[in-house]
Amino acid sequence: MGIKDDAVEVRAQGWRTLAALHGLIEGELERSLQAKSKLSVVEYTVLDALSRQDGWHMRMQQLARATALSPSATTRLVNRLEDRGLLTRILCDDDRRGIYTELTPTGLSLLEEARPVHDATLERALGRAMAMPELAPLVDALPGLHARA
Repeated sequence: MGIKDDAVEVRAQGWRTLAALHGLIEGELERSLQAKSKLSVVEYTVLDALSRQDGWHMRMQQLARATALSPSATTRLVNRLEDRGLLTRILCDDDRRGIYTELTPTGLSLLEEARPVHDATLERALGRAMAMPELAPLVDALPGLHARA
């Protein structure tokens, strides 16, 4: 194996480690959020993203980026959440083709109920990951990632 092959393998191992950490965290979040709040991780992510917006709304394409979903998957997700009364869609005043997704008071209430569950589960999952030698360096690096964004 040459130097170039070694570099590819190092990046691939890094990706596998990142995927393992993501899988551990997402699995625990999914179980906790479903059990306590009847929300999936991606549903929680939508409500959380909307709550962080001034006026609690986002364009559909912004929401798709925030959730890492395709436009069609985002539309299906928004439909489900709208059917549950957790968000609504409104037309953009200055661009009638633009559609915003907006958090409803019911959605905000559910998010406020789910946030402590999410945060405690995330903390617990990160603690478990910290005890795994292969994941600990990545957990250690997480605080610095936000600082650079």
